[in-house]
Amino acid sequence: MFVFVCAGCGASLTTPVSQVALPAHAHQKYGNGLQLPVLMESGTFAEDPEPWGPPWQRWEEIDPDEAVARGIYAPVYALSDGAPGSIVIAPGDACGTVLIPERAGGYCCGLDGADGPNMACEACGLPVASRIDDCSLWQAVWLAPNAVRRLPVDGADSAPLSWAELLAEGKCTPPFEPIATWGARLGPNHFWSWSPQWEAAAGRALAHLLAASEGQPVTVPEGLSKEVFQRALDALLPAGPPARRAVMAGPGRPTAGTDADIVIVPTHPQTGEPWTAVGPTTTAYPVPLPFGVWLWLAFPKPHLPVPASGGMPAGVLRDDPPAPRPRFSFRADPGAFQHTLVRLPAVRSPWLREIPENLTQHMRAGLF
Repeated sequence: MFVFVCAGCGASLTTPVSQVALPAHAHQKYGNGLQLPVLMESGTFAEDPEPWGPPWQRWEEIDPDEAVARGIYAPVYALSDGAPGSIVIAPGDACGTVLIPERAGGYCCGLDGADGPNMACEACGLPVASRIDDCSLWQAVWLAPNAVRRLPVDGADSAPLSWAELLAEGKCTPPFEPIATWGARLGPNHFWSWSPQWEAAAGRALAHLLAASEGQPVTVPEGLSKEVFQRALDALLPAGPPARRAVMAGPGRPTAGTDADIVIVPTHPQTGEPWTAVGPTTTAYPVPLPFGVWLWLAFPKPHLPVPASGGMPAGVLRDDPPAPRPRFSFRADPGAFQHTLVRLPAVRSPWLREIPENLTQHMRAGLF
């Protein structure tokens, strides 16, 4: 485990935290005027290897060779010119800091960090972090990489869980959840929606599926996977055979056949590393999904269509009806999709490059 201290005076700025993978939804902006929960679990931190936050450079100001050197292969609106390596923690794990009033700018209902670091070290006054709690943004504290240092503490982290241990733990991410709204005067202050985490994860995975398609149709497994991916794939890829076949692969799953062109695999929640295919699918294109989302797709949770009556059946822990379903079709997160696709070399293909260039039209069509 580690604590983060002020680079200026050495004062502690966090409680002890353990490193995990950066969530796929870390920089997601979801909806308008909605309340999102805390991004990170208490006692954890993640590092963003890329620059993020102000100052920003417009695409027209960036040399094409510089963009390629940063792994960007297609135009974006702007790129951060900040330092890479920002650290994100749960707000409750921060300590020894105070807000900087003159940098407390926000977009609507809270702080958004657009003015730069808005938290200072309480001991010496050095700006060290940005508190984010505005509407439609995940609540978090982002530590500035050039203003903090990481120190190990007693009781070193244990080894990451094995895939078998993760399966036994069984921490799924449900596809539907209630989303809170601000200031509802009449009626409920929430609505049931597709999970923002699922939308961000699907945006990243959809970019990989398109890159893996090589311009051919792609089919995904029946069930919720088809509901999440197939509509966008059919709209963005040409029709007609032959289709490339994507299958679920990972721990606890049967080995995929030799006809699988693409494998949808989990990423480890602690290390961020994708599961490595074995057997005949070793040459298939791996499409990553966060473990909690992948687990739900790979091992769907059964739901009773109506509340059970009489005694509880053997093995059933509860008989509640399923969570309400959203009233709209699934849409992948456009920000996560674009962020991933422009970083894949395949986007340099003319047919694929047209998709992010026309992203606004695809959003209006309800694909994102």
